Amino acid sequence: MIKNIGGPELLIILVVVLLLFGASKLPGLARSIGASAKEFKKGVEEGAGDDADADVDKT
Repeated sequence: MIKNIGGPELLIILVVVLLLFGASKLPGLARSIGASAKEFKKGVEEGAGDDADADVDKT
């Protein structure tokens, strides 16, 4: 898959995103990605907590 993304590759990706969405849409897009990542992390932590509780109940 993706082994290493260096500076030039990252710059190309950012330019393509800028061209696709435009400068006015980028802040909203970044906010929605950040909110999605926050919810995903929260779900993973809750799932890990549920697993830990299940292990404790078995003993």
